Parts: sequence; C-alpha cells; structure tokens
Amino acid sequence: MSSETSPHKPRVAVVFGGRSSEHAISVLTAGAVLRAIDREKYDVLPIGITTDGRWALTADDPERMAITDRQLPTVAALAESTEGGVVLPVDPTNREVVYSEPGSVPKALGEVDVVFPVLHGPYGEDGTLQGLLELSGVPYVGSGVLASAVGQDKDYMKRVFTSFGLPVGPYEVIRPREWEKDPAAARRKIVDFAGEHGWPLFVKPARAGSSMGITKVDDLGGLDEAIEEARRHDPKILVESLLRGREIECGVLEFEDGPRASVPAEIPPVTAHDFYDFEAKYIDSADGIVPAPLTAEQTAKVQELAVAAFEAASCEGLVRADFFLQDNGEFVINEINTLPGFTPISMYPRMWQESGVSYPELIDRLLQAALQRSTGLR
Repeated sequence: MSSETSPHKPRVAVVFGGRSSEHAISVLTAGAVLRAIDREKYDVLPIGITTDGRWALTADDPERMAITDRQLPTVAALAESTEGGVVLPVDPTNREVVYSEPGSVPKALGEVDVVFPVLHGPYGEDGTLQGLLELSGVPYVGSGVLASAVGQDKDYMKRVFTSFGLPVGPYEVIRPREWEKDPAAARRKIVDFAGEHGWPLFVKPARAGSSMGITKVDDLGGLDEAIEEARRHDPKILVESLLRGREIECGVLEFEDGPRASVPAEIPPVTAHDFYDFEAKYIDSADGIVPAPLTAEQTAKVQELAVAAFEAASCEGLVRADFFLQDNGEFVINEINTLPGFTPISMYPRMWQESGVSYPELIDRLLQAALQRSTGLR
C-alpha cells in the first residue's frame, strides 16, 4: 500500500518472529497486536522474520497467529513465499521497503513511518534490531540500543540495578570462556555458590526469556543436565538462589510527563509445574491476579521500584518489571522485560487494563510516542 492511497495514516511495520528460541511467543504477540491496532488510524504492514533470519511478507491474519491444539505458530507457516525477502534500506533519507523474489523485479511496498518490533530474545529484543532501525532512521516502539541490550543480558542488568542501589538476589555468572577453558572449575564455582546460598538453584541462560532453558536444580545430581540445557540457549549462563516469597509484576509505561507504573499483579504458585516455566505461561495459561493483593504501602513501593528500574536502565516506552516479595517483607527485583509479551494472557496489557488503559489505547499510546521520538542520540 503506497502513501498515495492513505496520505493521513502513519504506516506501521509490525516485525515479529525472529531467530531466538522465543520465535513462537513473538508470533503470538504479533497476532494480539495486529488485532488491537486501529485500522482507521494506521496502515499496517506485517513482516515476519523466519527462524533462519529471512524477512518475509506475511498474511495479515491474526487468527493464524495463535496456539492451535497446543501447537505453536511460526512465521514460515504465515509467509506468502518460501523465498521472497523484505529489505529495509539502511538509509535515513529513504524509508521505502522493498520486496524481492529470485528472478523477479523488486517491488516497492511504500514507506514505513514507524516499526512496532514484537521480537523476543536475541536478534530482536537485545538491541540488534534497534541498531538497524537507528541506522535506517525509522522510529520504533520501545527502548533504544543500550537499554534493550541491558534488558536482555541478566548479568549486566543486575550490575546496573546494583549500581543504582536497587535490591537484587544472590547470583553467579559462568561466561563462555570460563566454561570452554575449564568446565570443572566453572562447575566448582556453582557448587561453591550452592554451599553459600543453599539448594535449590535456578540455572538459566543469561540472555533468554519466556522461561526458556531454565532448570530448577535440587542437588548436585541435576546440575550437569541443567547447565547443558541453559547453554543450549546461550553460552553464557546465570545461576540464582531460590528466593522464597511471592512473585509480583508491575508494568511501566511512558506518558507525556514521564514513566508511570501500573497496578501490580501477582503470579500465584503453579501447582502443576515446579515453577512459572514456559508451559505454565503459554500452554497451560497460569492465571495472574490483577491487581495483586498487596497493602497500599507494598503497592506504592513496588511501583516506585519499577519506575526506578526503568530509569536506571535508560528505558523508553514500556517495561514489565518482575519482583519477589520475600517472606521478610522486602522486595527484590528479578528482571525487567523491555518488550513484554502482548498475548491475550500476558500480564503487561492486563495490568494496564486494570489501571484504566485499554489494550487498543495502550497500542496507540506506544505508537504515538514512537512517532514523536527521534532516532539517534536523545
């Protein structure tokens, strides 16, 4: 669709899928976002990235971007061609998107005014796509390169939070070179950590999300398998001690006068799962409690910490901040998510719905903020 047919409407490219292990979750999110965008106000161009990195034109069909019979959706199943590719010029003077197929003349698809990236994990949420869009001069929803990278890497995220005085739980990091050079020494490092903080431990990829690759380890017997599973997603792994308490989440959204926090939510214990893992989140649909049953003082405190985390990492647009409310009454921040899920059961839109911002209004606010924000240093 060219600008001649809709001169008043901003053109939104919804980019989803991607090369990370969270590919399917991104497709689910894209389906929900496509349903929510006001088509009277915006033109929409869905662009899917396959698991091998091809940018594909896809059907604008949210109904196919859903879990069906416990099967997860993929960009490959939505792509209009098995070979054609979409190209976004790395040129701030030209926002013309081009589509080409082998043996065919490239086809201009028109200019894009703003990108709504709904990619999760590496190669999208981690600053890589944001860097491409900065080079292209195309505005986009969400945080910039630095905040996206910090939000993806739980090691540096915790270091940033600590430097700003935010409370984090005990953790240890095993870097790729440590493991490759001396796996036995790296393993001893984890065992020593367990000796100090006790079992069980959580072993997880340092740069993944949606609870991918996380294993709860109760003793030495399960450690090697947990390390292998985490390294299957990321050569850098994070080890955390068990924090006993309640899981509390809080949304942050940027308004004209600065970031504000939503009402918080609570993730109740998941009886069918050892912890709030991937299947609990997306397949079995664990129910969050919105708003969380907290005291007024607890609610104010977690909202304050959520906004402080947003500011500490230099975030823009939106963030979901996840906390543990420990048995001693103190909050500990677990992580932030700079591109939280927008699936029908996702906590971020549910928290804002309860805070008086409807799903379509939330999408519109994010797009308008992105359109008004320049690329480059800001």
